[in-house]
Amino acid sequence: MGRGFFIWASSVLLGCTLLLPTAASASTEFEMQLPQVFLEGIAYDLTVSVAATDPTASSQPTPLLRVNDFPYMPSRADGEWVFTDVAATGKGAAVVTLELTGEVVEHAEVPVIPAWVSILPPLVAIGMALLIRSVLPALMLGLWLGAWAIEGLTAKGVFIGLFASFEVYVANAVANYDHATIMLFTFMIAGMVGVISRNGGMRGIVEWIITGANSAKRGQLAVWSLGLLIFFDDYSNTLVVGNTSRSITDRLRISREKLAYLVDSTAAPLATVALVTTWIGYQVSLIGDAIAPLDDLTMSPYSIFLNSILYSFYPFMAILLVVLVITTGREFGPMLAAERRARSTGVTAPPVKSRVGQDDEAALAMKEGVPPRAFNALIPVAVMILGILVGLYVTGEGDTIGEIIGSANSYRALMWASLAGALVAILMTAAQRLLTLDEIVDAWVSGARFTFIAMIILVLAWSMSEISRELHTADFLIASLGETIPPSVLPAAIFVLAAFTAFSTGSSWGAMGILLPLALPLCWAIMSSQGLTSGGDYSILYASVSGVLAGAVWGDHCSPISDTTVMSSLSAGCDHIEHVRTQLPYAVLAGAAALLFGTIPASLGLSWWVGMLLAASVTALGLRLLGQPVEDYRQAGDA
Repeated sequence: MGRGFFIWASSVLLGCTLLLPTAASASTEFEMQLPQVFLEGIAYDLTVSVAATDPTASSQPTPLLRVNDFPYMPSRADGEWVFTDVAATGKGAAVVTLELTGEVVEHAEVPVIPAWVSILPPLVAIGMALLIRSVLPALMLGLWLGAWAIEGLTAKGVFIGLFASFEVYVANAVANYDHATIMLFTFMIAGMVGVISRNGGMRGIVEWIITGANSAKRGQLAVWSLGLLIFFDDYSNTLVVGNTSRSITDRLRISREKLAYLVDSTAAPLATVALVTTWIGYQVSLIGDAIAPLDDLTMSPYSIFLNSILYSFYPFMAILLVVLVITTGREFGPMLAAERRARSTGVTAPPVKSRVGQDDEAALAMKEGVPPRAFNALIPVAVMILGILVGLYVTGEGDTIGEIIGSANSYRALMWASLAGALVAILMTAAQRLLTLDEIVDAWVSGARFTFIAMIILVLAWSMSEISRELHTADFLIASLGETIPPSVLPAAIFVLAAFTAFSTGSSWGAMGILLPLALPLCWAIMSSQGLTSGGDYSILYASVSGVLAGAVWGDHCSPISDTTVMSSLSAGCDHIEHVRTQLPYAVLAGAAALLFGTIPASLGLSWWVGMLLAASVTALGLRLLGQPVEDYRQAGDA
């Protein structure tokens, strides 16, 4: 009896054990990738990941997605179920269910908000920044509004959004590796500037350059020329040129606002059209991804990019305007008042309460008794520039210089170069016994600590970009634009959309990444439908690609929440809002000339060089009509 019972029990247990895999194989785990919030009437592509507990299972039943009881059937892609053109309407929350063989296996509720709300956070941040002339509270208010919108604009969401804006979005911005590298090499470069300022190196450069740049015009030309030399990366251009030129421009009574403009309007415009820059890899990769589904477009991504440069009217107009402003000595708008203040009084920093981006001259003053030697600044800066080039080469791949630098890891290169430059500055200072070790450390910290507030702004600007992505701001803009656009107006429309997207999000790269995958196939589809792809004339395609790239730079230049705008203010030691106010009229003039007399004529069939000449002529004429001369203080007899 006992032995029989044991055999029976063992058989039952064995049978249950053998049945377990069969039962498990029937169970499937689903994961719905839903947006944080639905914009009313905006279509989304939703993905459902399917993970079977039995890896040997060959097939799974097709799931059905319902949004407020409206059914959607999926397509299979890369082992996942993709539901296209999913939209939600109504107020409150959309009920999303996933059904398998008639049974609900997943359930979720997603807030639904009016589509136009997605554009409010960046617009509120930008408007408040310009209104109250303080960017920190403006950005915080915009983040709070965006986080509240993601919570569905509910009463409870007001409080949840307040804490989420800091806990989630600001924390994510700081934790991002690329963002961390930007902050670190900014601190490192600023610290190096502190050391070479205290050891007399910066004073030596001033005394060396001042012999040739002995007027405001020549000083500005020297700054512009230095910007042309560092063409391969906008961040490097901004930080190096601004920090090393500040003492020179102060000596020549050039306003900090003007220095920030010279730095900002040379860096990104040059980086986006130069043939060998850290931008190329990103831009070409976006073009390649966008044309991958277009079987009848056989051109290489790099070839499309090179041809688009001919239609990049804004970057060339921005650089041209800088040259015209310097050589003619004419200014307009708030910059006119800033330059006259600097020339007449010697007060180069704007007289505002905000200290964002401004330095403490006493803390960075040359130590009394040390000799002013230019090489103590030139060698560390040269090492840093060389380090960037070497870093780009080491981290890049390819057969040509363009391919190598285009594919390089610019963040790693900048990290290595800034560390090398700072170490060389420290070692040279110690070897010459210009400063004690404690004084070197104090000089480095003095240089780095004045970037702190600017870094806070930069982090908040990154957080705003994340909020814009979560709210699908770009999707709303694209949906509002529509797809029934004549080919002749497509490049101009794309240019304006890219500018507005970059202006609202504060990121030119973000605008490029969002719009290129959409604009390029749209352009090709419109051209194909009207028979414009058979003749080999792809001017509309090139103009559309440049519309995204150049428009993004234009919007970035005008935006007070742009990272490059913040870094320009930082490196020039200029109040951030004053930099935005003084630069905006110049950017609008160059942008309007590029759009109306460059992009539009080229879209209508005129050659690119005709558009370039027209835009350049209008830019020069606009400066002539709007600008007023600003005399050099030396010529005026003040010195």
